[in-house]
Amino acid sequence: MRSLYLETFATPLAAFSIATNESGAVVATAFGGEAVLQARLRAALGPAEGLPFKLRRTHSEARRQVETYFAGKLTGFELVLAPLRGTAFQQKVWRALSEIPFGETTSYGALAAQLGQPRAARAVGSANGANPICLIVPCHRVIAADGSPGGFAYGLAIKQALLAHERARR
Repeated sequence: MRSLYLETFATPLAAFSIATNESGAVVATAFGGEAVLQARLRAALGPAEGLPFKLRRTHSEARRQVETYFAGKLTGFELVLAPLRGTAFQQKVWRALSEIPFGETTSYGALAAQLGQPRAARAVGSANGANPICLIVPCHRVIAADGSPGGFAYGLAIKQALLAHERARR
């Protein structure tokens, strides 16, 4: 089994966990501690993946960039991501998420239409919820058509705070 390295640290919103592989590519992220990240990894990669973690002894580039984001000095992540496992549709959604500019939002329906599947708003929502690399692949930037926040795996308070953080720094 390959090694995955874990870092959990405080952000202004909640603890944030990052799993990286041996080359430093980001495999998964989660708001919460190791247990939350393990659950995200199992959902994304299967039950045998990512167990056990090794604790990272030095700060990763991913952690540095997340901390810089929360300090208001970063509007786009420049990190190597491990290949994301998911259906072809999920992967299309995740690629499209990365194209949503900092401080802007789009709706589930608009994203579905952008992907050439205008009736797939719910499927976009499901793919969004399965995103294994939250924040860095910005699923929080997708909202409901009526402007309400929609859902977020880590709670609407965190999603709304992320959107407010970005709007204030646009």
